[in-house]
Amino acid sequence: MSGDEPLHRGRDRPARTVTDLRREDDPALAADGSDTRLAARCLAALLGVGAALGSLNLLIDGVLRPGPTRPVYAVTMAGLLVLGLVVLVRRRVNAATTATMVVVGDLVYVVVAESVTDPLRYASPLMLLFCCVAAAWFLGPRMLALHMALVVAACAAVLGRSYPDTASLLVQVTVNAAVLDLMTLVIFLLRRRVQRLLVHTVALSSTDPLTGLANRRSLVEQAPRIWKQARRDGERVAALVLDLDHFKRLNDAFGHAAGDDVLRCVSAALAATVRPTDVLARTGGEELVVLGLVADNSEARHLAERLRSAVAASGSEHHRKVTVSIGVALTRPGYGEDPADALWRLIDRADVAMYQAKQHGRDQVALAAAAVVPAPRVPGGPTPRAASGRT
Repeated sequence: MSGDEPLHRGRDRPARTVTDLRREDDPALAADGSDTRLAARCLAALLGVGAALGSLNLLIDGVLRPGPTRPVYAVTMAGLLVLGLVVLVRRRVNAATTATMVVVGDLVYVVVAESVTDPLRYASPLMLLFCCVAAAWFLGPRMLALHMALVVAACAAVLGRSYPDTASLLVQVTVNAAVLDLMTLVIFLLRRRVQRLLVHTVALSSTDPLTGLANRRSLVEQAPRIWKQARRDGERVAALVLDLDHFKRLNDAFGHAAGDDVLRCVSAALAATVRPTDVLARTGGEELVVLGLVADNSEARHLAERLRSAVAASGSEHHRKVTVSIGVALTRPGYGEDPADALWRLIDRADVAMYQAKQHGRDQVALAAAAVVPAPRVPGGPTPRAASGRT
């Protein structure tokens, strides 16, 4: 395998960012920005409350029109209640299901208005608030626009019986539909604002502010995904600990601003070199960690050599020649182990190997021996040997 040969197919795809990984694992950052279970509960509650309130009309004389409209009305309310129970039991809804239920709600309002004797008294356009709230909070822009158009059509169809005069009807439809659609739009915009703030907050808590890479917290959060994938594909998890050589000397000679510039350049070079499925994180100071899946030691070493070469070619305006020592450790995930604990044990082994690379001249890759057992890690504390200082 040559040094320029890709390790995996799809190498030409850009590496995923921390936010991309979070979106995959966290439903709260899905496309519609809402947890599907919460959405299911909310929609089930709206359907149940709407059916319960609507069913009260069956108990009041003079509300429903005589004839076949009464059984049609009863079946409609029962259908809403059943639909709410189904959603509650399934506890999950997708965008298409939510959009369908909102449209059905708009149509149900028209059925209710046609079933009562006086739509102005018993089927006010305010009944559409149920659908408007659901649409504003759960739908995307296209389906929201469709719902807003249906609101205008529903108001026109319902109020047509009460305002035969065209001018009066136009005024009433405009006022009612405008209020409902404006409220829908305001809630939608507020929801999008909340979503952007949430994504920004998650990014801040999971991203190193200097380099834009994943931080320690994000690295730990990705461990269960990587461990699960390794067991499924029969591969090994590789941890590569990278530590810049003579970084303290660089900071002393050129200042911390120059050191920060070097870290940014190195991080950009590494991010362009790692595979799309790898996790690249800055765990502190000049130490970075790459976590990914490999078949064997040879593939792990090849990846490490690619990263070492990328760092050597990165440079910066402050320091043209930058080198890195890399320690590599592999493990085959077992069932029942805690991925976070196993991750730090693996990183500790790679950390020991990285020190071996420094002791043998730096700017090289060292593989951890399987028998090496690093010193115990204190929860939340520094990595082993961190107190000795790195050069």
